[in-house]
This record gives sequence, structure tokens and C-alpha cells, in this order.
Amino acid sequence: MKTNKSVIYWLLSGCILLFVMVTVGGITRLTNSGLSMTDWHLINDTFPPMSEEKWVDAFEEYKKFPEYQKINQYNNFQLDDYKFIFFWEWFHRFIGRIIGVVFIIPFVYFLIKKQLNAATIKKCFILLGMGAFQGFLGWFMVASGLKDMPDVSHFRLAIHLTFAFITFAYTLWVALDLIYPERKLPVLELKKIARIALVILIIQIIYGGFVAGLNAGLIHNHWPLMSDGQFFHESIQLEQSNLLLAFTEGKSGVQFIHRTFAYFVVGMIIFLFIKSRKFVLDKTQDNGVKTLLVFVFIQFLLGIFTLLFHVPLWLGLAHQIMAFFLLTAMTFTLHRFSK
Repeated sequence: MKTNKSVIYWLLSGCILLFVMVTVGGITRLTNSGLSMTDWHLINDTFPPMSEEKWVDAFEEYKKFPEYQKINQYNNFQLDDYKFIFFWEWFHRFIGRIIGVVFIIPFVYFLIKKQLNAATIKKCFILLGMGAFQGFLGWFMVASGLKDMPDVSHFRLAIHLTFAFITFAYTLWVALDLIYPERKLPVLELKKIARIALVILIIQIIYGGFVAGLNAGLIHNHWPLMSDGQFFHESIQLEQSNLLLAFTEGKSGVQFIHRTFAYFVVGMIIFLFIKSRKFVLDKTQDNGVKTLLVFVFIQFLLGIFTLLFHVPLWLGLAHQIMAFFLLTAMTFTLHRFSK
């Protein structure tokens, strides 16, 4: 079957929308807006309140939950403040609905017109399932902050964030299969290194979610050492009863893993670049590796400055966006070494 350019554009538009959604999700987290909508309805939540009366009703409902009762009621939090945080959570969910429409309607059209081969149809059904599961993970995350604690579980936040990245990467992979339909022998050694680098990057993204969920970037705002000139700060062992808990639930421990693992991400990509110089690469492979190298250094610097400046909104967002670009380059490079 001849590759249909409209199918490629459709998949790439999905990638763009996923990027926008993750970006807005980052703003939602950094502005503490994620718990502003205390319920979830597929249809009723499509648009924000359309009258002042409905805004007041929504605000009164918000007041019944821990974030307001334990934090915001003591900060002179007014209706206008609520409208601000409501917008970002609503916009985040609205983009999710747009993604669903943009995926399902063209997918049905392409099926009817028989413009998808069997392999692509199978991959698209996987994407459909991933999208639905991501929607569930979003509410599963929000629900954790509507009970006793005025914040979402950092485990659930990390799962929600990481699965969004993985969904994007798989969507891009499906598009790349159509953009580069030719098959050739993979560069096995570089493919293996790129796979390991991808796994390390995913782990780093997970810990980025932990750091965000625990607000762990607001402590130990020094580099290259943590506070008091310590590489392994003493507070790591004091926060929890053992190192496993410290490295998964303690602010100092989680930050230590995230800042230390960054060196492994950089090192692995440098290693891939050095190894790739020993092979005759085509243009796409060479561009992929070089782009990876540039992106990982930019991301490393953004991480340092985000920490040093106590996570201002714009730097925190830039750091998350650059992680997205880095995953894009990693996915592209691995694909070009695999197919």
C-alpha cells in the first residue's frame, strides 16, 4: 500500500497536540492548578462556567476539598484566584478532548477509505488504548489530592507524566514507520546503546515527575554539590527509615537521584556519539545523534539553572519542554538505527 501523506500529517498533528498538552500540564503543575476541578464529566466539563453564579457554585464546591481547607483559605484566596487555576486545569482537560476528536474521527475516515495497512491499523488501536488509559491516569492522579492531602500523589503524577511521554514517543514511532518505509539492516551496536540511553532517559523523566510532585526542586538549590558542600546530603538518610523510601518518597533523596542520574543521561549520549563516529551513517542517523548531543547539554544546563533559581515558572517549564525535545530526538535516532 502506498504511503498516504495525510495519514502521516494526521499522526504528526497528534504528536504536536500531545506536546501542547504536556506543556500545559507543566504549567498546571507549576501554578498549583491541578486540583481546581474537583470532578470529572466527559460532556459537562467541556466548557468553563458561563455565568458568575456558576463560577461561585464551582468555587464553593472547591472549598470542600483539602487544598482550599488546608492551604488556600489562609492565603486570602478569592474567586479571581480560583478562576486563574481553574483555567489551566480546564484547558489541560480540553486539549485532551481535542486530541480524542483529532485521533478518532480521522482514524474512522482512514479505515473507511482503506488508507491504512494492517500493521498501521494495529498500531493505531494501541494508540487509542494508550490515549484512553492516559485519560484515566489523569483523573487517577487528581483523585489522590481530593481526599486527605492537599496535593496529588507524586507516584501518580510521575506515572501520568511518563505515560504521556511514552504515548508521544510511540505516536512519533508510528509516523516514522510511514515516513521511512524502506527497510535496511539496523546498526546493531548503536541500536543497543540507543535503547539503553532511552531506558535511562525514561527513568530520569520518572524522577522528574517525583521531583515535581514533591516540590523537591525547592531545596538544596546548589550545584554541583547539594547544601552545605555535601554530595550526598545528610538529610537524605534522616527523611525516611531506609534508603529505598528516601530515594522514592523523600525530597532530598528524590532530588539526589534526579540530579545524579542526569550525569548518566549525558554520559550515555556522549558514549553513543563517540561510538557512532566509527560507523558510516546516513544523513538521518548522523543528524539524529548530533541533535541528541546538543539537546542533552541544553537540558543539563536548564536543569542546573532551574535548581539554582528555585524553579521559577518559566525555567521549570523550559526544563520540561526540553525533556520532550530530548525524547523526540532519542526516539528518532533509535528508529533510524532500528529500521
